[in-house]
Amino acid sequence: MLYRLGEATAQDVQDELPDPPSYSAVRALLATLENKDMVKHSKEGRRYLYSPVINENKAKRTALKNLLGTFFKGKPENLVAALLDPSDQQLSEKEIAEIRKLIK
Repeated sequence: MLYRLGEATAQDVQDELPDPPSYSAVRALLATLENKDMVKHSKEGRRYLYSPVINENKAKRTALKNLLGTFFKGKPENLVAALLDPSDQQLSEKEIAEIRKLIK
């Protein structure tokens, strides 16, 4: 959401979340991201404005690698198999065709 907003306060972040955690939890998350050099803050009066440090595509790749490692044993084929599972079909035929084009 910081990529979409450009910059945001902790309150802005909390307001954007569908089932928001406490304000202190949002502040802790932003502090963790800042310690990992993923976001930075500037001070505006009494408020901190947070903004992304790393390129959005790099952030996506990092998040995807973490997702693969955590849930799919680091194997992209396990992720694709989960996406294409017919018992939980969430992709349209058009989306599946697009994925097939990308794979070829």
